[in-house]
Formats: sequence, structure tokens, C-alpha cells
Amino acid sequence: MTPSTRKFPRFQAAGFLRWRILGCLCLFFLAFQPPGRAAPHEDTLRIHGGINELYVDPSRYAVLEDPSGQLTLQDVLGARWSSRFQSGDVTSGGKQAGNIENTESAYWLRINVRTDDSDEHHWYLEMFDSHINDLTFYGANAAGQYSAVRTGADFPFATRPYAYKNFLFSLHLQPGETHTYYLRLKSSSKTSFLGRLRNEAMLSSHFQSEYGMLGGFYGVLLIMVVYNLLIFFFIGEQTYLRYVAYVLSCSLLFLSEDGLGFEYIWPKLPWLNQIVNAGAPILLLLTFGYYARHFLDAPQRLPRFDPLVRLVVLFSAGLLLLDTIFIQSGFSFWLYLLPYGMLYYAAIKVYRQGFKPARIFLLAQAGIAVSLLFLITRKLGVDFFNNAFTVYSMNVAFVFEVAVLSYALGEKIKSIKDATIRAQEKLVKQLRKKHLAQDRLVEQLHQNQELKDQLNSELEAQVARRTEELRQQSETIVAQNRELLQANGLLALQSAAIEKLNTDLQRDLQEAQAARVLSKEVDFGEFSQIYPDKDACLSYLADLKWANGYRCRKCGHEKYCDAREAHARRCTKCRYVESATAYTMLQKCKFSIIKAFYAVFLIYTHKGNYSSQELSRVLELRQGTCWSFSQKVLEAMRRRRQAPDYDENEGWTHVLLDATTTTEDAPSLAEAERS
Repeated sequence: MTPSTRKFPRFQAAGFLRWRILGCLCLFFLAFQPPGRAAPHEDTLRIHGGINELYVDPSRYAVLEDPSGQLTLQDVLGARWSSRFQSGDVTSGGKQAGNIENTESAYWLRINVRTDDSDEHHWYLEMFDSHINDLTFYGANAAGQYSAVRTGADFPFATRPYAYKNFLFSLHLQPGETHTYYLRLKSSSKTSFLGRLRNEAMLSSHFQSEYGMLGGFYGVLLIMVVYNLLIFFFIGEQTYLRYVAYVLSCSLLFLSEDGLGFEYIWPKLPWLNQIVNAGAPILLLLTFGYYARHFLDAPQRLPRFDPLVRLVVLFSAGLLLLDTIFIQSGFSFWLYLLPYGMLYYAAIKVYRQGFKPARIFLLAQAGIAVSLLFLITRKLGVDFFNNAFTVYSMNVAFVFEVAVLSYALGEKIKSIKDATIRAQEKLVKQLRKKHLAQDRLVEQLHQNQELKDQLNSELEAQVARRTEELRQQSETIVAQNRELLQANGLLALQSAAIEKLNTDLQRDLQEAQAARVLSKEVDFGEFSQIYPDKDACLSYLADLKWANGYRCRKCGHEKYCDAREAHARRCTKCRYVESATAYTMLQKCKFSIIKAFYAVFLIYTHKGNYSSQELSRVLELRQGTCWSFSQKVLEAMRRRRQAPDYDENEGWTHVLLDATTTTEDAPSLAEAERS
């Protein structure tokens, strides 16, 4: 980009004072000087033995404003324009000569340097503001001829004579001689002429300390970014991602302000440097506003004030962007005050509401305010505050801020966790009360069940007495008809056949009992002879389940070996273990599998018309457990009847293989035995 190309003026966030404000503050202090004082000529910078650096005070150089921007070095050296130079610490027409007040004009600086040091030291002139768009340095050789070095923010970084973030020019000084140097400056932003003379020893030491400190500064920012980004990936908390965006925007702003971004990242793209200089403060405003609002929980804690803050931040960012591209008023600094002030006010309000992390937020911003005080005094030229600590106090303040805000973010997450734990404890108490009420209700139901069982017992006794009476009457009738039966030969033959059949059935009792199990009702004692224990039930269930061969449910492999659990099978390929009860009606059954077999048999043989009260009495389980299990059996019977391969004459064991029925709601075995 050439100097004639349209330039973006340099803007800074609310934490950074504009050069125009600094110039106005200079005017404010100088306005109290006694009137009638003549404007002195610039003093010669004198270098004595033992001096390693020398601050370029405004009284040590002269300034000439060139509104046309057409003056050359020969014109400036002429008598007409040479006499118009003014000392940098005087004012003219309400403007200070040592400041760039008119961005359309070019400014010439004249600096006289004399060295009385006999030691051979090489001296350099350093200009602090690295954002000056066009800067030409004129130095005279021994013959009095001037050579020009032209560089600036509008030129690639390689045009600078030394690879340094600030503008650095070599001074060829001879002991006992006075040398005059000229600088032509043109900037799209209002700034002041701040510089320092250093010899090579001091400059080398300064380079090491300065770049070391900046490396540590950016290292801390990088650590904070990586650390909080990892936390975001682990816990998914959006506030950490907003914090990372804010730290990255701070890093971009500092890279543009201290010149390291132009030196190392985009040295061949001066146009990008101008865009970053103009856009980084706006990006910082947006990311800080977004992060601060959600860190303070403003949308929840300040539901009426937060929409106004969000609107002001977006509106200010829009005006800043408009002023940067089109208007270029130079008063954009004031657009930062309102959104930042509202965010600080929001922090104070939520802190008064009891949000403790807000106090750490205010503490971090207090550090920024202190660093701004050092920045103002340094830009005003107060040499007492111009040391390594105050120069980089803004960097230290931001490191302090990001560290403190990271701690505050952790404290906020901890407070949210504590609030969640308290809410969970409150919920647990409520659940305990609910469980106590449920236990009382269950106890009442148990008492009702006992009364019902007692009533049923009385009714059964009455039925038994009535049955005995009927039996006696039947015997009387049988005795009266015995003679008729004896006379009937055919009936005698039938009785003999029945007796023979009973003898055969008695001889093969096991087969008869098995047939009864598969076809009609038997009592639990007879049923237990068929399935005497759990192992017999599991063996029968395993044979029934894998009657068509084994096939692994995970990999489809057809070979297996025995597992640790009885009658379980382990796949020899993927090692998947499947028990005999898995994917059957008896999976996770909490009471005896023998009783479960008998319950399925009773319900199936009675075609579902078997009451839970009778099932509870037979199995000695709670009625609620029997009712729940009978519902699952009925549902399995219904699904079996809808199956394509259903046969009306099939046995009850087909229901056992119903894989969709679970028994998670069934009580445990211990509870079933207690009932």
C-alpha cells in the first residue's frame, strides 16, 4: 500500500487513551503556564560520558507543519522555512507544536545532537509510535550531504532499517561535533512525537528485556487460551469459550499496538496491519461485552437492564465501524465510554445482589485503570514515570486481568456446582418424604390385605363345611344307587378298566405328572418334582432357548464354551457371555425361578383366568408382586397368540421365551420371602 492509498485511522478500546486525548491533556497542563513567555528554540541534545540513553524531550526538537505536504528537504533547509520551526513544548493557535493535530498535514522534526563522549559508542534514535503511516529520516554524513531512509506503517516491514517493532534509525555521531537530523512524518491518526536516544549497549540490553517480557506476556495469554479451551471441551461450559474469544481479541489488540504482529505475523501486508489496528478495538468491545454480560449472568439477574446493555454495545460497535471507514472524526474514544461504563455498572449491581464473582471482575478492571494512569503520565512526557514497569504496565494489567478473570470463572462454576448440590440435597429430602409417605401407604395396603386374607379364610372354612355336607349327601345317594350299579354289568366292566388304567398310571407316575404339567393344573409339590431346583429350571430353559443351535447375539458366531454362571454360554470369538435367562421372560426375575415357572404354568393353563390373590396364596408372595408378574405373563401370551407360528395345542413353555418382557419392577427375592 502506498502513502496515497486510503488509510484506516487507528482506534483503541476504552482501556486505551487516544493520542488526541493525550494532546488535549498536554494542552490542559500547558494552559496554566504564565502568559507572555516567548517560544524558545529547540535545545541541543548533549551526550556526556556515562550516559547510555537520553529522552527526547519536546523542548529538544523543533516542529514545522506542512499543510500542503509538498515540502522537500531542500525547502526545509532553506531560510524561508527553517525560521518557521517551533519548539515542541510550545503552543500555537491552541495547538501544541509537539503533536500531530492535523492528519492532512505533514510534519517536519529537527533534532540537534552533540556528543562530548570520547568513547566510541554507536547511537540510535527510537520513535515510540510504530503506527506513523509515512516516516522519512534524513541524516547527514561527514560532507554535510543528507541521505534519506523512508519507512512507515504503510510500507512493508522490510523497509525499516532494523528489524525492530518501533522505528529505529542509526546516528553517525562524531565526538565534539553537533549533528542536525530531520524527520518527515505523516499519520492518519493524531499522535505526539515521543522518542529516545540509546547507544548499542543499552539498546541490546533493552531488546533482551523488552522482547523477553513480551514473550512472557504472550506466553501467559496463550496458556490461558489453551487451558480454558481444554476446560470448555471437557465440561462444555459456554462461558469458557466466550472467555477464550475475549483473550484472543486482547492478544490481537496488543499485537497491533506494540507492533509485534506487523513484525512477525503480517510483515508484508501493511494494509492488513491498518485493518487490524482499526478493527481490533471494536472486536475487543464486542467480545468483552459478550463475555462480561454472560459471566455476570446479566440476562437472568438484570432482565431489564441487560437488553439495553446489549443494544448499546452493538450500536457503539456499529458507530465505531462507520467512523473508522467513512467519517474519521477522531472522537471515537467517547463511543467506548458508555458501553464499558454500563458493563461496570452491571457488575456493581449483580455484586450487590450477592453474586460474589463480580467482585473479582471489578478488581481486574481496577488493574486496567491503574495502568491507564501510567499510560497518561508517560504520554504526557513525565520522565519520572517512564520506566520499564510503567511502559508495560498495560501488559501486566491485562495479564493480571486474564488470570483473575480465569480464577473468577472457576469460582463462578464452583458456585453453580454448589447451588446444584444444594438443589439436589433439597430434592433428596423431598424424595425421602415421598418415600416415607409411600411406605405408610404400603403398610396400610398390607393391613388391608391381611384383613382380606382373613375374610377369605373364613369364607373358605364355610365353603369347606358346606362341601362336607354335600359330600355326605352324595355318599347317601351313592349308597342308594349302589345296587343299581352292581346290577349293571357294563358299568362293572368299565370300573375294572378304570382300575387297570389307574394301576398303569401309578406305575408311570413321572410321565403322568409331566403330562399333567403340560396339559392341566397340578399342585406346587407335584410341579417341584418335575423342576426340583434352580439348576433344573436353568437347564430346561437353556435347552429350550438354544433348541435350534447357539448363535452369538453380538458377532453371530455359532461356537461357544461354558461360562462361570451355570448354564450360561460364552462366545469363543468375541467372549460375549449370555446367561440362560437373558432375553427371556425370566431375565432379572427377583424371586425364585421355580415359583416363576409354576406361576407361568398356572396362568397359562387357566388361560389367564387366575387371580393374583390365589397366585399369592399358592406361591407365598405378595399380591402386588403376583399381579405385576401375571400382567407380564398375560402380555406375553397375547403376543404369542399373535405370532405367525402359534399353535393352539402348544405347551406353556413357549411363553418363557418371550424376550420383550422384563421384570425390572418385580421386588427382590428377599422382599418376596418377607411377604
